Amino acid sequence: MIAVLKQGVTEAQKQNLINWLKSLNLGVHVSEGEYQTVLGLIGDTSKVDIDLLSGLDIIDNVTRISEPFKCANRRFHPQDTVVEIGSGDNKVKIGGGNFAIIAGPCSVESESQIIEVAKAVKASGATLLRGGAFKPRTSPYDFQGLHGEGLELLRKAREATGLPIVTEIMSAAHLDMFMDVDLIQVGARNMQNFELLKELGKINKPILLKRGLANTLKELLMSAEYIMSEGNENVILCERGIRSFDTYTRNVLDLSAIPVLQELTHLPVIVDPSHATGKSRLVKPMSLAATAAGAAGLIIEVHNDPIHALCDGAQSLTPEQFDDVARKVFQLREFI
Repeated sequence: MIAVLKQGVTEAQKQNLINWLKSLNLGVHVSEGEYQTVLGLIGDTSKVDIDLLSGLDIIDNVTRISEPFKCANRRFHPQDTVVEIGSGDNKVKIGGGNFAIIAGPCSVESESQIIEVAKAVKASGATLLRGGAFKPRTSPYDFQGLHGEGLELLRKAREATGLPIVTEIMSAAHLDMFMDVDLIQVGARNMQNFELLKELGKINKPILLKRGLANTLKELLMSAEYIMSEGNENVILCERGIRSFDTYTRNVLDLSAIPVLQELTHLPVIVDPSHATGKSRLVKPMSLAATAAGAAGLIIEVHNDPIHALCDGAQSLTPEQFDDVARKVFQLREFI
């Protein structure tokens, strides 16, 4: 349920209403907009007499939300959420008209590799560095990352370039190791790892949540709800392609997810064209298409030697290819 307050309501009136609603064992989320204040009521709202609430002098209107996702719902929070990543001069904003490109290798392999790639993507306009330290792999015999060493190498790359770092977490047991990571990624395979999502909701850290391989948009938003219901509202959604019967590309990139999600939620939506297509030559057209469709950012895999990459070399761009893609994307952004 959401309650929209009339303009001119005093702070004391608003607080008295919030206190009353909380006395009904409801959570109250306050969204302060430029022209209106929205109270989102979380919990068993059947206890609330909607006619009584609507009749209060300070209430403009009251609406029940039928969708199961409340915190992530745009009606709950009409203004776009802007997620801030990093700090100081290197702070990056995504959402609310702010666009960013995240770039870097699928896996961190060595200090020289990650720093070389970090410097290259920064020079081309990327404002965040991605790199896998823990890698979920289909086969237990494939390279699964450098783990703690990989995180340390990411930190060194951040020191060398100033780029905030983005990397994937696979278990809540590893959370202490990720407290110095600027943007924690939840991969497609863990989108419905609800215990992990709840733990991530208890920290004050931006979360990049990727859509699962065969999950609906509603399921994606419900996973975001797990994080947000615990108090962490700094969530970025990522469309990275879904499985289908077609084998020509790694996945099918659902570009329609961008405008649909923008209607349903206030959370920023970015796109991963690398995992969606699985082929480096398709990354450029899909990056441009995602940008034109209104994505708030891109996450692109870049490797300085893709042929010898330990993970996903086929979908990784060289720094030179990434520079071309980034240039074209920024040019397109000028006309959107």
